[in-house]
Amino acid sequence: MTLSSDTFTLADDLTITRMGYGAMQLAGPGVFGPPADRDAAVAVLREVVRLGITHIDTSDFYGPYVTNEIIREALHPYPDDLHLVTKVGALRDAEGGWPSALAPEQLRQAVHDNLEHLGLDALDVVNLRVGGLAGPTPGSIAESFGVLARLQSDGLIKHLGLSNVGAEQIAEAQSIAPVVCVQNFYNLAHRVDDDLIASLDAQRIAYVPFFPLGGFSPLQSDALASVAARLDTNPMTVALAWLLQRSPNILLIPGTSSLAHLRDNVTATSLKLSADDVAQLDKIAG
Repeated sequence: MTLSSDTFTLADDLTITRMGYGAMQLAGPGVFGPPADRDAAVAVLREVVRLGITHIDTSDFYGPYVTNEIIREALHPYPDDLHLVTKVGALRDAEGGWPSALAPEQLRQAVHDNLEHLGLDALDVVNLRVGGLAGPTPGSIAESFGVLARLQSDGLIKHLGLSNVGAEQIAEAQSIAPVVCVQNFYNLAHRVDDDLIASLDAQRIAYVPFFPLGGFSPLQSDALASVAARLDTNPMTVALAWLLQRSPNILLIPGTSSLAHLRDNVTATSLKLSADDVAQLDKIAG
């Protein structure tokens, strides 16, 4: 189990490992409330750093607050090469829902909450979450993104990204401030963003697929299982390796609360798929 040294430069002052870690699953069931075993969550985060991963994806609405507080407990003061990427634009209601929170004051409060709970003076990257889990919601994002751009000017945010957006919204945001990453739903079976990935790669903008392993319904496919058996590994490792080979601007943030699964995920960085493997896997989305 060795983490590949493959990295991506988001900005002149920000280079991260292409294999990152998504902290969402460190909260309780349904990403709500505390985990059953907080010590285990702390152990996973410390193993992330030990393995050499330098990119953790999080948000203050995971829990809410719980995940960021665990990150701070486990890793603060943070290693110089560790970069935390958070997102704003949603809240959690009493029923565990994910209502949008895109009003200017809500966004400003969310940034300050992330700073407080992570124990930071400035956030490396803040993604503006626009759509829901079903995909992007059309419409202007100028007001919301403009709020974050002003907070960036104030020194509270170093870099800006987007989540759950379409190409027109990305272009609109770029007219306001630079965008270093886009985080959308994408994996072997859900490939709506194929053209967008190519466009972003040409601009040297990172594409970060959330639910890279299928999300709440994990990827299941005879083709995936067949390739995994041939390579003597597990299907989820193959699915991650396919994403890493799909385009050089793709960064991964698979989430897990298990040390064993974390280590399995890391093996994807050294797994090389043949042209025949890729051709077989590409049929999954067909």
